[in-house]
Amino acid sequence: MPESIPPVFLATAIEVAMHAGRVQMAHFGSDDLQVDKKGTIDLVTNIDVAIEREFRALIAERFPDHAVLGEEFEQAGQWDRIPEYCWVFDPIDGTTNYAHGLPIFCSSLALEVDGQPIVAAVYDPCRRELFTAERGQGARLNGQPLRVSGATALIDALLVTGFHYEVHQDPDEVVALFGKFITQARAIRRLGSAALDLCYVAAGRFDGFWEKKLQPWDVAGGALIVSEAGGRVTAMSGGPYTSREGSVLATNSLIHTQMLKTIRG
Repeated sequence: MPESIPPVFLATAIEVAMHAGRVQMAHFGSDDLQVDKKGTIDLVTNIDVAIEREFRALIAERFPDHAVLGEEFEQAGQWDRIPEYCWVFDPIDGTTNYAHGLPIFCSSLALEVDGQPIVAAVYDPCRRELFTAERGQGARLNGQPLRVSGATALIDALLVTGFHYEVHQDPDEVVALFGKFITQARAIRRLGSAALDLCYVAAGRFDGFWEKKLQPWDVAGGALIVSEAGGRVTAMSGGPYTSREGSVLATNSLIHTQMLKTIRG
């Protein structure tokens, strides 16, 4: 971990996220949007691919010794080790929404050093909201400091979750846990973008978020933003969070123990 974070890292994250957002909006709902399937319900568009290809070229030029972990160009061996410097990128988080013309999606980017995120940028081009964080320096929304909510009880909490792409084959566990939280929280939402779910926890719009079977690019940026906004992020087991762990529980910290109890219950 570097003693100080070079400003170029956050500047690059912001540059990339906002450029991705402009590309997203230029093709949103257009006739040139091409949608393909990576799985039964897992979609990819030509815009996802184009944005990530451009991003990889930029990192190769600007930081040639840095690795890239992205959604659309999985490379052999990328899960076998933790690089010293690794950019974790989702060109469109919320691709299903994007493909259906639903304006809930974003770009998400984090730079990890030895597996720990040090800068993050998540950009929602529909609302023109840029969420950023730098380790030890707090989180911001369009330059203004972010802070998690003050809810202390689940019955007063607005929660959010997501459903993984294998839910058709394994719905029971997902539905059962959803049902538990329905009886304990004020309300639950499901937006379809884990990165925005996390940013909304950081902004105090949601009080807690849980989801299983996530990929690093879904959560690496948002998790740092939550932590830097005063929240708590762990695995759903309660163990330490890492972007490669596969599950996440992110809260305002005040209801974290209550949510863990429900998950374990």
